[in-house]
Amino acid sequence: MKDYKETLLLPKTSFPMRGNLPKNEPKRFQKWIEEGIYNRMKEWRKGAPRFNLHDGPPYANGHIHIGHALNKILKDFIVKFYYFQGYKVQFVPGWDCHGLPIERKVEEQIGRTRKEQLPKIEIRKLCRRHAEKFVEIQKEEFKRLGIIADWENPYKTMDYRFEGDIFRALATIAEKGYLIERNKPVYWCLHDKTALAEAEVEYYPKEDYSIYVLFQLTDSSQKSLAKKLSFSQFPSSIGVVIWTTTPWTLPANMGIAINREEEYLITADGKIVAQKLHSRLAKKGIVSEKKIITFSGHFLEGLTASNPLNGRLSKIITGEHVSMEDGTGAVHTAPGHGEEDYFVWLSHFGEGEILQPVDSEGRYTSQIVTKGLLPEQFVGKEIFKAQPEIIKLLGDALLKLEKFTHNYPHCWRCKNPVVFRATKQFFIAMDKKIDGKSLREKALAGLKKVEFIPTSGQKRLKSMIERRPDWCISRQRDWGVPIAFFRDKESGQLLIEREINEHLTQIFWQEGTDVWWSRSIEELLPEKYRHLASRLEKVEDILDVWFDSGSTWFGVLKNGIYDAGDYPASLYLEGSDQHRGWFQSSLLVSTAIEGIPPYRQVLTHGFTVDERGEKMSKSKGNVVSPEEVTKKMGAEILRLWVATSDYRGDIKLGKTILRQMGEHYRKIRNTLRYLLANTNDLKKVELNSPSSIDLWILAEAKKVTEQVRDLFGKYEFGKGMGILNNFIVTELSGIYLEVVKDRLYCEHQNSPKRRNSQSVMALIARTLLTLLAPILTYTADEGVEHASPAVTDGATTIFEMVYKPLPTVKNPIPDSIFQIRKKFFEEVDRLKKEKIIGSTLEIVLETNYYPLLENKELTELFLVSKIVDTPLINKSPLTQFHFDDNRFIVKLFRSPFYKCPRCWQYLAEEEGSLCNRCRQVIGE
Repeated sequence: MKDYKETLLLPKTSFPMRGNLPKNEPKRFQKWIEEGIYNRMKEWRKGAPRFNLHDGPPYANGHIHIGHALNKILKDFIVKFYYFQGYKVQFVPGWDCHGLPIERKVEEQIGRTRKEQLPKIEIRKLCRRHAEKFVEIQKEEFKRLGIIADWENPYKTMDYRFEGDIFRALATIAEKGYLIERNKPVYWCLHDKTALAEAEVEYYPKEDYSIYVLFQLTDSSQKSLAKKLSFSQFPSSIGVVIWTTTPWTLPANMGIAINREEEYLITADGKIVAQKLHSRLAKKGIVSEKKIITFSGHFLEGLTASNPLNGRLSKIITGEHVSMEDGTGAVHTAPGHGEEDYFVWLSHFGEGEILQPVDSEGRYTSQIVTKGLLPEQFVGKEIFKAQPEIIKLLGDALLKLEKFTHNYPHCWRCKNPVVFRATKQFFIAMDKKIDGKSLREKALAGLKKVEFIPTSGQKRLKSMIERRPDWCISRQRDWGVPIAFFRDKESGQLLIEREINEHLTQIFWQEGTDVWWSRSIEELLPEKYRHLASRLEKVEDILDVWFDSGSTWFGVLKNGIYDAGDYPASLYLEGSDQHRGWFQSSLLVSTAIEGIPPYRQVLTHGFTVDERGEKMSKSKGNVVSPEEVTKKMGAEILRLWVATSDYRGDIKLGKTILRQMGEHYRKIRNTLRYLLANTNDLKKVELNSPSSIDLWILAEAKKVTEQVRDLFGKYEFGKGMGILNNFIVTELSGIYLEVVKDRLYCEHQNSPKRRNSQSVMALIARTLLTLLAPILTYTADEGVEHASPAVTDGATTIFEMVYKPLPTVKNPIPDSIFQIRKKFFEEVDRLKKEKIIGSTLEIVLETNYYPLLENKELTELFLVSKIVDTPLINKSPLTQFHFDDNRFIVKLFRSPFYKCPRCWQYLAEEEGSLCNRCRQVIGE
C-alpha cells in the first residue's frame, strides 16, 4: 500500500519538547541582562499607566530560603502581570543591612572577647563586609528564579546615601515633635544587652514560679480602712494577697493595683482578695473560706502595705488593667519591670523615680543595697537564678508556691527569655497631639484608605495600631544608623536643630554614618554651632532596624536617585507576620512625616510548610532549598508551584508536590508546542469564515482567558491557574486540538478551513503566551523565539508583547451537543475495551436529533466518519442510547465504507483507495 505520509502537513516546530530548564534558564536570564531587558521594558511602556511595587527588604544574612523564593516570585508575578497588561512597571529590589543578626554573626566569627576589644568602627566594617557578601549572594539567587527588577541599582540600607536618608527621616520626625526620650520599661534581651521592639519578640513555652504573697497593711492603713468601713471586728492584722510569676521583680515593688469598680472582701484569717476570686483561692488553701466583710475596691485606694522582702512601703492604687480572670484581684506593681505597671504608676504619680535594680546582663545592681531592697549578697546575682533565695526570704508571707508552664516572651534572634527593664530610651510617641491629632489617630485614619488583600489584614493591623505602645526606636548596639543628635551635658536636653540635621545628613550622604564615631563633635557641627562643642555630648544609641526598613519608602520613592515609581506605592507585599513588622513601621514613619500611608494596597501571604503541614527545619530533614529545585528541575517548576498554590494560608511543598508541578509544566509546555507546531507556516491571522468548531473554542477561550485575567488582576493566581489548566486539558487539548487534526494535516495547505483553524490557534497561542508570561516567563520567551509571525505579530521577545483580549464571537454549538458527545465517548470507551472497535473513525452515527444533523462539522467534533438520519446498512447498531426523556436516540454503526490510507476516515469506496477529499487535495 502506498505511503501518503509525505503528503500530510504534519506539525513542525523548533520549540523543543523538553525544556531542559536547569541548563537553559540561566542562559536566557543572562541574555535578558545583556539586552538590558528591565530598562527596555520601561522604554516599551513609555507614557503608559504606572504601577510600582515597593520591595520589602530581605535581610542580608545567609542564603535565601523557600520563603524568600515564594515572596519574590509572587512579587514578580504581579509586576509582570501589570507589565503584560500594558502598564509601565517599576520594581527596585532592596536589602536590609543593619541590625543585631549581622552583628551576632560577626561575633560568632571573631569571638565575643575579641569583639569587645575592637573599636566600634572596626566592628562596623566587619558587619558591612558581611552584609555586602550576602547581598551579592542573594541577588544571584533571586535572579536565578527569573525575577526581573532593577538589579543594576538596588537599594541597600547601608549605602551612604541611604543611611543619610534614614537619619533624615528620623530628624524630620524629631523636628515635628514625635520623638520623646524617657525612662520606661521596654523588652530587654539579656543575652544581646539591648532593647527590643514589640516586633522583635516571640512567645515560647517557659516554666516559671507562681507565688501568692501576703503584703500586710501598715497599722495606720488598717485603722484607716476600719474607719472607712465603719467596722472594727478585724483580725489582729490584715493584708493584701498578691500573685506573681516573676518573683525576681518583688524587690522592685512600689505598689499594689486593685480595681475600684470590683468588690473585695476580708477573710477570717485577715486576707484581702477580690470577691469574684475568693472561692477559687479558698479551694487552693490560700485564704479562709469564711468572709468577714465585703466592700468596694475604692476603699482600698491610698492605703499602704509592707513588702515582706524588705519592709518598704507599697502604695495601693487603682488600675483598669486589674482583671478578675485569675490571680487575686490585687496586682503586684513594679513600674521598672512592667509596661502596664509603669503606665498605671505614671497616671497616679507622674514622672518620678522608679526602682529598677537590674543591669543590662540581668544581674542585680548595688541599688538593692542603697535602696534597701535585698541583702548585699544578691549584688551581681542573675535574677532568674536568685528567685529560689528570694522566695525563701518571704518566710510566712509566702502563702502558696507552684510551678507552671506558660508562653513567655523571647528574643526573636537569640531565642533567650527577655525581661521588662526600665532604661532611658528614645520613643516615637503614639498619643502626643501634633497639629491637633496623635500619630495613632492619623495612622488609623490612613488605614481606611488602603485596600488590604485579604481584607482581614486591615482589621489585624488596625487592632495592632490601636493597642500598641509608644515605639521604642533606640538600641544599644554597634551596627546601625546612629540616633545622631547632640545632648547638652548639663541640662540633658537634646539639640534638635534643622540646620544641624541637614548638615549631618550631607556628611552621611558623602561618607556614611561611621563618621558619627570617628569624628569629634566640633568636626560634625556646622560652623556657626562649633562654639557649643565643649558643652555637648553625642547620643551613642543606634536606630531599631525596623525604623530602617520602615523608612525605605522615604529613601527609595521620595529621594529621586532610584527610578522606583510613585509615592504612595501601588503595592506592598510581604508575609502575614509583617502586620506587626514592616507594614506597621512603614505606616508609622510615613504617617509621622507625610500624614499618609506609604501604600495603596497591602497583600499578605502565608508561610511554607512540608507536605504534612509541618514547619520546615533542618533537624526534621524536610527543608526544600530553592537552589536544589532550580538545579534539578528548574525555576519554572517553583514558579508554577507558587502560581497554583493558595498563598494566603500555609503553603505545602515537598518532593511529591514538585513532581506534580513537573507534570503540570509538561502539559502546558506540550500544549504550547502543539499550537506553535501547527501554526508554523501561518504568516498572519485571517479569520474569514471560521467553522462552528473554531467559533466554539474561540468563545470558550475568550470566556476563560478574560476570567483568568480578572483573577490574576485580583492576585488570585491559584484560582486563575486552576481554571486555565482545566481549559487547556479539557476544551483545548482534550477536544479542539484533537478534532481539528484532520483539517490541519489533511486539507490543502491554503484551504480556508485549515487557515481559519490555524488563525484561531495562533490567536489562542498569543493570548496564552502573554497570560502565562508573568508566571512562566522563561518558557513564554522561549516560545516566542520559535513561533510564527502570526503568533508573535513581529515581536522577537515576549517582553515586546502585550496581552490582547480575544475577539468576541458567538458560540454556535449548543451545550446539548457536548452532553451527547460525553455519553457517546462513554459508549466508545466500552466498545474499545471489548475490542469491538479500534477507533471512533470506524463509526457512523445515526440520530433523529436535528442539531446533530444540520451541522456537517459535527462529524469532526465526534471524530466519526459520518452522521446520518437514516441507516446506511441493514444491520443492528453496535450500541445505542437515548436522551431528553427518550425523545431522541443515537445509534452507533460500523461504517460500511473503507479506511482512507491518508486521513484514516472510513469514507473510501474501495479498500486501499483514497476518499474523495484526499484525492482532490493531492491531485490523484
